[in-house]
Amino acid sequence: MEEQIRKTVSGIRRAYVCFWLAPVIFIVCGECGGSLVGLYADNARMAYCAETLSILSTAVCVPVSLKLFAWILSRRIDRAGIAEALRLYSVWSIVRLGLLALPVWIGIGTYYTALSSTGALCAAIGLTASLFCLPGDKRLRRELHIEKDTEQEER
Repeated sequence: MEEQIRKTVSGIRRAYVCFWLAPVIFIVCGECGGSLVGLYADNARMAYCAETLSILSTAVCVPVSLKLFAWILSRRIDRAGIAEALRLYSVWSIVRLGLLALPVWIGIGTYYTALSSTGALCAAIGLTASLFCLPGDKRLRRELHIEKDTEQEER
């Protein structure tokens, strides 16, 4: 069981690192210049649409991703056996990060294509919300109600 827990935590950590690396790479590419930077800066209608999409995706995805995971945790994961609970926990943690990635990507895209600070703010909100999803062994054990073996603590 300990090996399954380590694998689950490791997989979630890898997803979390990818979640943070992808925007960093996108930002570096944007700062180096490209054909999309400032594409809609002079088009007020497109800038407005991009900003609106950015704001709406942030307003919907951030609360949904955080609340949906808590709801799934109490309704489905807590009722499953340990192996199934670990699998579901991993899947839904990645779904939660995916939902948080949407406003981040849309916000960064808005920032560079429309040169709008609104997009950067929405991306920052999505990245900040991901800090509430930090993966870890203690957190997984607490959320799945798994007690650590006392024998292993003594070693």
